[in-house]
Amino acid sequence: MDTPYLHMLSNPQLENPIFVQGLPGFGNVGHIAAHLMVKFFDAKLFAELYAPTFPDYISITPKGIAYLQKYDFYYAQTGKNNIVILSSDTQPSLDDVVAHYTTCDEVLNFVESLGCKFLVTMGGVPITEDKAEIFVAATSNRLATEFMEKGGVIYSKGRIIGGTGLTLALAKERNIDGACLLGTTLGFKADSDAGFLIFKFLMNVLGEEIKEEMLKEDLMPEQ
Repeated sequence: MDTPYLHMLSNPQLENPIFVQGLPGFGNVGHIAAHLMVKFFDAKLFAELYAPTFPDYISITPKGIAYLQKYDFYYAQTGKNNIVILSSDTQPSLDDVVAHYTTCDEVLNFVESLGCKFLVTMGGVPITEDKAEIFVAATSNRLATEFMEKGGVIYSKGRIIGGTGLTLALAKERNIDGACLLGTTLGFKADSDAGFLIFKFLMNVLGEEIKEEMLKEDLMPEQ
């Protein structure tokens, strides 16, 4: 395999789906938030993206099964939205700039083919004091304002590293609207609190109801 390869498991019929991306990074916030969405919606895996630019190691399941690093695409059809969720515990190396551009382009080519016209990327932003906030960047002033009015804080520090930022910026070049949500984290370990905060914020933006008694422990994977 010398080029990215998309393996389709099924072909769901989706109308104007919203694309949501959660990749590993600071505090693993984006990946945790994407996992919460998959579990909350009982989303179905329908496609897998493999690439030779992913890390050169394999992962082993609790049952001892080996598998290549990949991007998993899930879909959910709710009463209000059709949603495509990208969840993965891998990214190309931060040192491999070309790989990031290539992979993000492959992702956008795929979701565009599904009819996605709006996307949200999710990640973490490191802080030095424990303060729970959600920073927002967007493809337009209008969207940035809308997300700020929902409780986000405009992110004005200049850089978002990796696919979390690059997917958003490349989407803007394709005239795809979108926003990036960054949960504050100390970043020393997987931050389930920050991931759950991003999850709840996005569910509110999408108009999806979450029961008050729901706890992040109900959605987090078993250890």
